[in-house]
Amino acid sequence: MSVKDAEPGSSRPVVTLAAFYGAGGTVVGPRVAERLGVPFLDRGILTAVAKRLRVPEEAAAEYEEPPQRGVGRYFDSLAKVGISDATPMDNLELEEHRYRAETEEFIASAAASGGVILGRGGQVILRDRPGVLHVFLGGPPEARIRQAMEIEGVDRKTAERRQEANDRARVEYVSRNYGLTGLDPDLYHLRIDSTALDLDTVVDLIVAASQARMRQAHPVGQS
Repeated sequence: MSVKDAEPGSSRPVVTLAAFYGAGGTVVGPRVAERLGVPFLDRGILTAVAKRLRVPEEAAAEYEEPPQRGVGRYFDSLAKVGISDATPMDNLELEEHRYRAETEEFIASAAASGGVILGRGGQVILRDRPGVLHVFLGGPPEARIRQAMEIEGVDRKTAERRQEANDRARVEYVSRNYGLTGLDPDLYHLRIDSTALDLDTVVDLIVAASQARMRQAHPVGQS
């Protein structure tokens, strides 16, 4: 099933979550999914796409690294694990296209049964899908660095380095693959400074907004 051929809507909640480093996406995402009764699709996307491409998760995980070094590390990983049955790769551009296409296919099909999707351009892939809620979590860099130190248990230097690299990678991923800026407010229904509110409140806001989107897309009395 192609992205275009996927079902136009889902009777179960779907939330895409774009989050800058330190904004708490890895904490908020699972909690929202649990509250809505749907899967949290983060590691599950990686596992599914790796299986589709017939490569180990280790290699696929490296491919998700920041673009300026991720592709090279992806091929290094394939060499390290000695893949003999992987699909031959003629060039980096073709392989990047394959990876993105499989990710899009999985997200589109998974959305038919509901889920919370963290990153990977979900806000673009499902942009026109009725009932889907698109959320952006951000906040001032300094506040996100402090929050990341608390969430991840890392020192300030590590958090600062990750913040710079991950923020850039997230913006470049959407720009490179879809010709859009991931910071465009028109891509989101809800933008939250998740450093100004406690994460429990952030979860409450997203759950309430998702339920409102579902009511709008599936009014009572309609199938």
